[in-house]
Amino acid sequence: MDKPTVIVIAGPTASGKSNMAVELAKRINGEIISADSMQIYKDMDIGTAKISKEDMQGIKHYMIDFVSPNTRYSVSSYKKKAEKCIEEIFRRGKTPIICGGTGLYIDSLIYGIEFIEEDIDETYRNELNEIANNQGLEKLYKMALQIDPEAMKKISKNDKKRIIRVLEIYHKTGKTKTQQDLESRRNEVRYNYKVFAINMDRKLLYDRINKRVDKMVEAGLINEVKSIIEKYKEFPTAMQGLRLQRGCRVSKWEY
Repeated sequence: MDKPTVIVIAGPTASGKSNMAVELAKRINGEIISADSMQIYKDMDIGTAKISKEDMQGIKHYMIDFVSPNTRYSVSSYKKKAEKCIEEIFRRGKTPIICGGTGLYIDSLIYGIEFIEEDIDETYRNELNEIANNQGLEKLYKMALQIDPEAMKKISKNDKKRIIRVLEIYHKTGKTKTQQDLESRRNEVRYNYKVFAINMDRKLLYDRINKRVDKMVEAGLINEVKSIIEKYKEFPTAMQGLRLQRGCRVSKWEY
């Protein structure tokens, strides 16, 4: 029996995914499910470049603007809700289009990865953050490389979030992230995912990103960040995207 087809449009920030997904949805009677780990949060609009109602052009979008920034949200929760959205779109006689740049969210769907819900060991996470702050992120990277060299092939030395995740998985389960991923992919994938990835010249992409950040600041990004911090106080997972970025052309608040 043929599996229902789900379209996936993936790519880096500022590569034009959202516009492409909308144009495709108009042509094939589709509806769009976001796969962006920051656009799920309420009030984080400018910095996450949430698509406006006008730019949606009447196409229904799912998985945007529905989680409070002070709520912890996991990839496991995303997968469950996204699959419900896929079923709803099929029931409406339309074609689901997954659109986003969060690789882990996309992988959870197209590979059928079943993530185990685990309590966060805050003490261990704080220890890792202390090491990063006092000894440098490279120290954590080397620790993770010794534990799971296969997983680290796909992780940048600057990607603190994913480096810490590799260490946390091993600390919690005694298994590497690579082992856990292999074990979690045993179930058959329910849909026929057709994946299209946008590839763009790096110089052009960086220019587009820089221009986007400038527009964000002009649109009130700094005030948005201040407002969010004052309103919510705590950010279990949203703070991964809410930070003051150093080393930019100009020091800016950035998601």
